[in-house]
Amino acid sequence: MKLSHRSIRFSLLLSLLIVLASVCLAFASGGGEGGESSQWKGFAFKSLNAALIIGFLAWMLAPKIKGFFAGRRQDIKESLESTAVQKSEAEKQYREYAEKIDKASLEIDGIFEMIKAQGVVEKQKIIEDAGKVAQKMKEDAQTRIEQELKKASSQLRNEAVALSVQMAEEILKKNITAQDHETMVKEYMDKVVNKN
Repeated sequence: MKLSHRSIRFSLLLSLLIVLASVCLAFASGGGEGGESSQWKGFAFKSLNAALIIGFLAWMLAPKIKGFFAGRRQDIKESLESTAVQKSEAEKQYREYAEKIDKASLEIDGIFEMIKAQGVVEKQKIIEDAGKVAQKMKEDAQTRIEQELKKASSQLRNEAVALSVQMAEEILKKNITAQDHETMVKEYMDKVVNKN
């Protein structure tokens, strides 16, 4: 109600000032011809009417204007409060997401370190397995070499014995006569008979 009384007082004061200004102007110029004086009187009358209409409109519309601005003020206040709440919620969500991102980043770092450690262990295991395979291949190769050497040595011995026998036969064929042959057979037979 105070605002409407103020607005009424203000509109009445404004109307009064306009009327006074119009009247002062009309009388200030009233010394000349009658036509000008009547024009100023008409102007003063119209100004008075305008001031009264403006005052009356202000008096009639003051509650609605007051309600409009009060409602607008309330809307702005509610909008600001709503914005503050939304800002608070947005900041809260931002902090939550920032925490989740930090946590996920730490988890990713942990997983990376775990994978890296597993990679080092796996690498070491592969190196150890490769070393074992290389040692086994070396041992297998050594065994094969030894077997091949034994086989080659045995073949050489057999060939040497066969060659010796062949050479001995040739020497014997050249140097032994039929009579020497009979004597050797007889001596061999005697030895066999004596042993049994």
